[in-house]
Amino acid sequence: MSLEQEVELIRQFPIFSKIQPAMQKLLCFSSERLTYEAGQVMFRAGDAADAAYIVIEGRVDITVPTSTGAILVNSLQRNDIIGEIAIFGDVPRTATATAVTRMEALRISKDMFTNVIRENPDAALELIKILAARLANTTAQLSRRAP
Repeated sequence: MSLEQEVELIRQFPIFSKIQPAMQKLLCFSSERLTYEAGQVMFRAGDAADAAYIVIEGRVDITVPTSTGAILVNSLQRNDIIGEIAIFGDVPRTATATAVTRMEALRISKDMFTNVIRENPDAALELIKILAARLANTTAQLSRRAP
């Protein structure tokens, strides 16, 4: 894939759509495009948070381990971000991410992702929106499970 195609791909992600073109190019150079097969684990709860991932294609389930088995807390797909909570909370991974279908993801290192958010207020606001929506979704799921 050419640099122009990679930059166009980066622009499709809401969190990166409004950042400067030079930063978009830097993201292309510094990120890694990965492929996961259905059933393959991207990371597990408790792992070190070394990167965030953007889903390019496919679907991934996010589960939390419990004493009675894993609980599905979210299913993410194209343009969704995965793994950002542990990066900004500076904690180990809070959940396990498993590909449901064959999927492609863009792996962005912790340092690069943090720098993008720090230097781009629009990206930071988009991240806050994503985190707020996740919290609302998780709260709704927990409310449905409560006795």
